[in-house]
Amino acid sequence: MARDYTLQRVPRQTESQIDYAAELNPQQFAAVTAPPGPALVIAGAGSGKTRTLTYRVAYLLDNGIKAGNILLLTFTNKAAREMLDRVEQLVPQDTRDIWGGTFHSIGNRILRRHAELLGWDRNFTIMDREDQKDLMSSVVSESDVDPKAYRFPKADVLLDMISLSQNTNEDLDELVAWRYPYFDHLREPIKRVRAAYDKKKLETNSMDFDDLLIRTLELLRDNEGLRESYQKQFEFVLVDEYQDTNHIQAELIDLLAARSKNVMVVGDDAQSIYSWRGADFRNILEFPERYPGAAVYKIETNYRSVPEILTLANSAIMANREQFRKDLEPHRPEREMLPALIPVHDPNTQAAFVAQRILELRDEGIELEEIAILYRAHFHSMEIQMELTNRGIPFMITSGLRFFEQAHIKDVAAFIKLVSNRRDEVAYKRIVRMLPGIGAKGADKLWREWLGSPIGKGEVVTNFSEIISQFTVPAKAKKAWEQLGYTFDELIDDEGNGFRPAQMIPSIVGGVYDDYLRSKFSNYESRKQDISQLERYSEKFENLDEFLSQLSLLAGQDAVGATRQEPDKESVTLSSIHQAKGLEWRAVFVVWLTDGMFPNSRVIEEDDDGKGLEEERRLFYVAVTRAKDELYLTYPLVWPNAHNGEVLQRASRFLEEIPGDLMEEWRVGTGW
Repeated sequence: MARDYTLQRVPRQTESQIDYAAELNPQQFAAVTAPPGPALVIAGAGSGKTRTLTYRVAYLLDNGIKAGNILLLTFTNKAAREMLDRVEQLVPQDTRDIWGGTFHSIGNRILRRHAELLGWDRNFTIMDREDQKDLMSSVVSESDVDPKAYRFPKADVLLDMISLSQNTNEDLDELVAWRYPYFDHLREPIKRVRAAYDKKKLETNSMDFDDLLIRTLELLRDNEGLRESYQKQFEFVLVDEYQDTNHIQAELIDLLAARSKNVMVVGDDAQSIYSWRGADFRNILEFPERYPGAAVYKIETNYRSVPEILTLANSAIMANREQFRKDLEPHRPEREMLPALIPVHDPNTQAAFVAQRILELRDEGIELEEIAILYRAHFHSMEIQMELTNRGIPFMITSGLRFFEQAHIKDVAAFIKLVSNRRDEVAYKRIVRMLPGIGAKGADKLWREWLGSPIGKGEVVTNFSEIISQFTVPAKAKKAWEQLGYTFDELIDDEGNGFRPAQMIPSIVGGVYDDYLRSKFSNYESRKQDISQLERYSEKFENLDEFLSQLSLLAGQDAVGATRQEPDKESVTLSSIHQAKGLEWRAVFVVWLTDGMFPNSRVIEEDDDGKGLEEERRLFYVAVTRAKDELYLTYPLVWPNAHNGEVLQRASRFLEEIPGDLMEEWRVGTGW
């Protein structure tokens, strides 16, 4: 007969021995020990935001709040794990019942319990991006969208449109009109596809990541008993990075905290930089209005940066009107080295300065992994990537693929390759598959026709369009195919040879590629800027083959470097500022600080109410507060341009707003 044996839980202390006043600074202590009720904690850059939230959870547990009655919402799983692990080390209480995680993970947890109330089964599938694209492509193929319609948005673009509409609470009609004006004539079919996509998700018992928030909100709104149950359970709601919440997340917080009003949100309005993906700056700015009587705590002691950098940062954000005023105070001693302002002649000189100074910093004892180069847009890093590659300085990119590895750069290069080598099968198929209605089999067939034509046989040809007009193409591709022929005609001279690369690139984009770029990629403007940068780079090459060889060598070095680089190998970080938020380095270079680059030209031109410019200034503030010891602010005085010669550049207005005595200007001369 089996014997029953019960394991007993080891008794633990019910209260920690934390001396909160000793372990926290006075501002952190005030926030951590705040009485019940709504509270907004403005935690400046490097001020110990995570420490404050962690100790707040410990303080609640020490004061008798049960772990299961605490909800901790974060934006990354890593942040949630770090905080909960730290809480577990701080207190003797069992912390496993705390509801801690990202908004999406908490939404998923609730939906797994109650999905049937919305028509889904509890075992619903969560689609990743590839799954979403497959489902959307299926919906489009089954819809009444005219298959001959020129350049209907690809699945990726449709999904981004729908997601942005949901996360900004903006009508899809209006969003298409102002953000995707080139699809304005397709608004009705886009809306029908959206409705069919939602229906298909329900039919297939699938949800996407946006659904994890939207359906959770819908569930709680429409089911009073369920809503009240969760409101009673979550006596205390804590939110990290509140400045990054969108309207759905803010509403979800309000709904869950409606009963107790014990909601503490932590963030920094000066680091609100994600409006382009739906974050609403007004959420943190208007929190005291959403919660009348809310206590506001400011944590302003910075443990990251030296005083010289903090003084500059405080000055940099001063011009913003919409903000909670604060003044970061340094904890570290002075370093007696001001941030450096470095005007240089052109982008290549800027790259040379950055590379040379990096090598000097390494010799001075700063490891390469403690150095970062930050920029507003990915294409700003092109010359720097080439310079680092040529000097053998290892680097890793957190803002996407290396410049010459990007799909749109390879696409444009394919046209030039095919003009240079008319038997380049890879380039040919890459081009024809961009056209509507042509897949892998169609590309194979068209390649055989190409090989059998005078072009493929190596004869001198000056009129591509006349020859390829005889090829058999699907009806859907006829218009684009005709335009492709005209495009190739523009790429060759009267002797059948290709023009200079800088002459070819505008013809490629203006001919067929711009339409493809719009329909294929949601970040059309950014990729268009990349191609403009490629054009400027190509201006130095008279010879087509020399240009293509250089592209291949750079891409090859990139690939070899990426393959050989071990995860822990010392390397410089190249990153967009958006990607760098939350990170820090001993030395930081912020590059391309000219008006039109940073702040972005589109913001300058379209910013009627000043809100866009204020977000750009917050982005600059985020950039400079990444630096711990040394900060270098660089900009080129001229920008070589094939059409207008050397274009003079004006220093960024953000630099002009900073008193000159807060920076040391470096005059860079050339020794060659």
